Amino acid sequence: EVQLVESGGGSVQAGGSLRLSCTASEFIFSDFAMGWFRQAPGKEREGVSCITSTDNSTYYADFVKGRFTISTDIAEKKTYLQMNSLEPEDTAVYCWAADPYYYCSQSNGAGERDEYEYWGQGTQVTVSS
Repeated sequence: EVQLVESGGGSVQAGGSLRLSCTASEFIFSDFAMGWFRQAPGKEREGVSCITSTDNSTYYADFVKGRFTISTDIAEKKTYLQMNSLEPEDTAVYCWAADPYYYCSQSNGAGERDEYEYWGQGTQVTVSS
């Protein structure tokens, strides 16, 4: 059974930083694409960033480029999303996702919901102005 544990959400003021993390079963880090998606109230889910574990190919949405960094620690079985220079518009529930077949890259994008097999429960990020 796959076990996923997300953490790191919270409330910060604009300009602050948070680091989201997801700990997953070890096998998920072998040849998987892992990504972070977010959904704000009244808005559709959008891809924020993803990484492919085979070659560390990454994708960043334009609205987070230069501010967010995705990374993995295979030994710790964790995926991180370091979020700096947070803005009120970043307020949303952030969810981690993983899939053994999707290839994440800047040209492919983060992918759609149905392209990811595994999903975390989500963690709230609130940025106040």
